[in-house]
Amino acid sequence: MTCGCNLKERWETSRDDDNLDWNRLKTVLERYHNQPGSLIAVLQETQSIYGYLPLKALFIIARELKIKPSKVYGAATFYTQFRFKPVGKHLILLCQGTACHVNGADRIATALCEELKIEIGDTTADGMFTLDTAACLGCCSLAPVMMIDGQAYGPLTPDKARAVIKAIYSTELAAGRDGEPA
Repeated sequence: MTCGCNLKERWETSRDDDNLDWNRLKTVLERYHNQPGSLIAVLQETQSIYGYLPLKALFIIARELKIKPSKVYGAATFYTQFRFKPVGKHLILLCQGTACHVNGADRIATALCEELKIEIGDTTADGMFTLDTAACLGCCSLAPVMMIDGQAYGPLTPDKARAVIKAIYSTELAAGRDGEPA
């Protein structure tokens, strides 16, 4: 590979995706076999299956679609919709739009990072939350705002943001005690 990103070396030394079931990916690849221009659709479906794009999947996709791995990796890294790490059960998107920025989104980010003990872009150790940002969530009247699993929360203060996280943890803990999966 000529892209210089050490992609193949990282895949060969990584074992993060050893336990994944590749049969579902094979089904996707069979459906798009011999369809030019299907790379983005294949990447989207792959992410839908696994919740992210495992590095090994990029090589499988490249091999089966007869595309250079660097092209697959290039497409996957170009579009912000694609992730390379698993996300938590709950995805938090913190708006970074102008209205949110002006109204204190940075304070909300600090509070969330402290509460979750992670940085933006990371997932909590228990796999419960992933914290990320979005350029704009389209909820300017709620600024500053965050969205968790498609539900908007705002206007936020650092304390309100922390309370939302604590409430979700509390709900998860209660569900776990009732014998249902948390």
